[in-house]
Amino acid sequence: QVQLVESGGGLVQPGGSLRLSCAASGITFRIYAMGWYRQAPGKQRDMVATITSGGRTNYQDSVKGRFTISRDNAKNTVYLQMNSLKPEDTAVYYCNADYPPFANYWGQGTQVTVSS
Repeated sequence: QVQLVESGGGLVQPGGSLRLSCAASGITFRIYAMGWYRQAPGKQRDMVATITSGGRTNYQDSVKGRFTISRDNAKNTVYLQMNSLKPEDTAVYYCNADYPPFANYWGQGTQVTVSS
């Protein structure tokens, strides 16, 4: 059974930091591309950051220089370090595991709220 379990969300003031974690089980983690996506109320789910099995990263323009995605294959975990948070970063953040075209999995999401 595949599970992607996100943690680390919460309420933070503008300018603050959070680190999200996504622990994967039931997959051969090291071969999967991993990603973080977010969905704000009334909006579509958008890519925030992705990291390939080889460690190549890609970011949405609005988070470049503020967010960093990383992975630890020994722990089957992907991280999203979020710095200089803004109110517009408020959303539910989802972890994704992708091994095209064979498999694609989503976590249940974790809420991030940036507000004073």
